[in-house]
Amino acid sequence: MTVQSQVTCLQSQRVAGGGLLSVATSHGRTRVARLREEGAAKIRLPHSAHSGMEAVLINTAGGLTGGDRLSWQIEAAPGAELTVTTQACERAYRSAGGHAAVTSLIKVREGASLTWVPQETILYDRSALRRSLNVFVEPGGRALILEAIILGRQAHGETVELAEFRDRWRVHHGGRLVHAEEFALGPRVAAQMARPVFGNGARAFATILLIADDADQLLSPLRDALGPSGGASHWQAGQSGKLLARLVAEDGYRLRTRLIPALQLLNGQAPLPKLWSL
Repeated sequence: MTVQSQVTCLQSQRVAGGGLLSVATSHGRTRVARLREEGAAKIRLPHSAHSGMEAVLINTAGGLTGGDRLSWQIEAAPGAELTVTTQACERAYRSAGGHAAVTSLIKVREGASLTWVPQETILYDRSALRRSLNVFVEPGGRALILEAIILGRQAHGETVELAEFRDRWRVHHGGRLVHAEEFALGPRVAAQMARPVFGNGARAFATILLIADDADQLLSPLRDALGPSGGASHWQAGQSGKLLARLVAEDGYRLRTRLIPALQLLNGQAPLPKLWSL
C-alpha cells in the first residue's frame, strides 16, 4: 500500500456505534435487564444510593463529523426509574463531506419514569449534524426529555458562521403522536441566530419536554423558574399532559445555570447527575 493510499484510508474512517440499555425492577430496585455496546458507543452505570438507576452514555471517538453514525436505544420497564446523561458534551466538528447522524429510541413502559438529560451538544463552524429522537410513553409512564445546543465555545473565541443542524422529534403517548417537530438551523447560522424573531443573538438554546400526569401543575412554577429567558406551555396529551419549554442564552454557561433549576423542578426536586455540576 502506498503512502497516499494509506492516508486516503485513514481519512475515510468513520465513527460507528450503537448502545442499548433496558432496565427493570427487581426486589424494589431498578436493575439492568439488557445491555449491549457496539463500536464507539459505551454505557456506564454509576452506583446509585436510591432505588433508581443512572446511566452514562459515552462516545469514545470524542466527537462526530461527516459520515459518523451513532445510535442509542433506552427502555424502562414497568415501575423502573432511570436517568440517562452523557459523560461530556457531544461535539460536532467540521465536516469534510456529508453529515453526522445520531438517532435515539426511548421507550417508557407503564408506571416507569425516565429522565433523558444528555449534556449539551456543541456545534462547530462548518459542522453538519442530523439528530433524530423517537419516544414512546405508555399510559402511567413519565418522561422528562432535554436536548440543548451550544454554538461554539465563546470562552475560546469560537464562532459558528456556517453549519447545518437538523433535529427531528417524534413523541408518542399511549400509541398516539403527541409531539412532533422538525428544527432546521443553517447554513448561515450566525445570520439566522442574529434575527430577533429567531435567536436575537443567542449562542445557546434548549428544549425541555415533560410527558406526565401532573404536567399541568408544574406550568406556573416552571415559568417562574425560566424567567424572561424562556417560555413554557401545557397541553392535554391523551390521558396525560405535555409540558414544553424553550430556553435561549448568550452562552453555554448561562444556559446551564437556567436549565438546572428548571430540570430539578420537573424532576420532582431530584438531583441531576453529578456530571451536570457547574
